[in-house]
Amino acid sequence: MTNIRPALITKVLADSIAAEIGFTAGDAIVSINGISPRDLIDYRFLCADEFLELEVLDAQGKLHQIEIEKDYDDDLGLEFATALFDGLIQCNNRCPFCFIDQQPPGKRESLYFKDDDYRLSFLYGSYLTLTNLPPREWQRIEQMRLSPLYVSVHATEPEVRIKLLKNQRAGQILEQIKWFQEKRLQINAQVVVCPGINDGEHLEQTLRDLASFHTDEVPAVASVAVVPVGLTRFRPQGDELIPVTREKAMEVISQVRSLQAEFRQRYNSTLAWLADEWFLIAGEELPSAAEYEDYPQIDNGVGSIRLFLQQFNTAADKLLPKKVTPRKFTWVVGNAVEVAFQPILQRLNSVAGLEVNMRALNSDYWGQTITVTGLITAHDLLLKLQGENFADGILLPTVMLKHGESVFLDDITVAEVADKLNTKIFPVSGVEELIKTCMQKLE
Repeated sequence: MTNIRPALITKVLADSIAAEIGFTAGDAIVSINGISPRDLIDYRFLCADEFLELEVLDAQGKLHQIEIEKDYDDDLGLEFATALFDGLIQCNNRCPFCFIDQQPPGKRESLYFKDDDYRLSFLYGSYLTLTNLPPREWQRIEQMRLSPLYVSVHATEPEVRIKLLKNQRAGQILEQIKWFQEKRLQINAQVVVCPGINDGEHLEQTLRDLASFHTDEVPAVASVAVVPVGLTRFRPQGDELIPVTREKAMEVISQVRSLQAEFRQRYNSTLAWLADEWFLIAGEELPSAAEYEDYPQIDNGVGSIRLFLQQFNTAADKLLPKKVTPRKFTWVVGNAVEVAFQPILQRLNSVAGLEVNMRALNSDYWGQTITVTGLITAHDLLLKLQGENFADGILLPTVMLKHGESVFLDDITVAEVADKLNTKIFPVSGVEELIKTCMQKLE
């Protein structure tokens, strides 16, 4: 663990307490009520008090003492360069299916950081393995009630999980989940299925073990996502991994659906959900919206397509006009959703004057024949769309971009791609923005 650094402020929200006091981007918080916050969790906890004494370092390196009186829980209105002020807790596993290790060499250094940080799990829902936590971090999770956390389980049989994570500590997972149960804390689990390693009887054992913790008033295991392994052409040699075939996807769907029926009867919950990719690979129809309950694993690709379709229909009823000034767009998506998104395409094209053409791409960059939208790169767009006429522009789902940036996963900017394709690119996030972009007044 590195030393705690001052929390660098990157944005001061308008009309906030911080704006009124005079904070500016470039200032940094050294301490709050005498305590240096390790991360965004500490910051939020410390700032909940009504009386604050802040030690602030300005952009010129001058130290200021600031006193603030406010209502309890009022937010100061600050955003920071990072959620972690003391550095990232990195991964100590060597999982052969790790996507970080399946990236090409030569990219910026930050792309190869493998986080396994419980704080990012609590704040943003990223998955961790629990293999690298010293006692003081377990104590902090308990004391601050950091729940739920998102845990990559993959297998509950010690020898199978050790084989997958290449880490002897990986075999302690059941004892660790028991700890969450005893502390009345929760996890959402994921199982990345690697054919020939943790599928079949191992997958059944894992799901049954996890289900045994879905008891009590506060179930230690709140939900489980079952996800197919994703492989790229950059993966390490001799990794023992086998791609998921259509036959394997059908087998896993049948196996998990049988267990789901059992879990619904026993726990009154489906508990374990299949990621959308299983159905796309198998060529099977997606489950109905009702089957996803309250979408507990939506960020893991479980039910995201069904929810998107549902949200589109609601938004279209409200926002789609009968007619617009003639315009034509190209909507770029991963080929995994080409069939599923046909109803959206038809509904958009039912508007007189609007023409939306879908280009469903696989990723040559990653070497995949079936590709989810979030893995399409600038390389793929430039390779497959060069020389085409895009009329009024390209509708680009923001899931293709790095979070909060106008940059693709292969480090090329949206502006660079727009320039090379000689067109406008409209990044769209969610159904409402998709519809409004199609409807907006064109220059």
